[in-house]
Amino acid sequence: MKRKVKNYTFSLPIETVDRMREYANEKYIPSVNAGVRKAIEEYSRKLEKEKLNKELRKASRDPLFLRDIDECTNDFDALDAETGRGRDRW
Repeated sequence: MKRKVKNYTFSLPIETVDRMREYANEKYIPSVNAGVRKAIEEYSRKLEKEKLNKELRKASRDPLFLRDIDECTNDFDALDAETGRGRDRW
């Protein structure tokens, strides 16, 4: 399935653009556009991880969230014990 795209204009340092052109000319990347897109996608994933970690740290201090985790763990204790006993036979 083809992704929708939107053209957007950025201002980048000349050295960065020149370096990307060099990478494209040397076939390290398919094109400058592809290299910039990949860099933005990777940076976006990094920010998403940071955002998730921030939310997890926040949740780790939330008593209601921690109680919910304890309840879920307790709910599965019996099943975990039951399936854990059969592992030796594998």
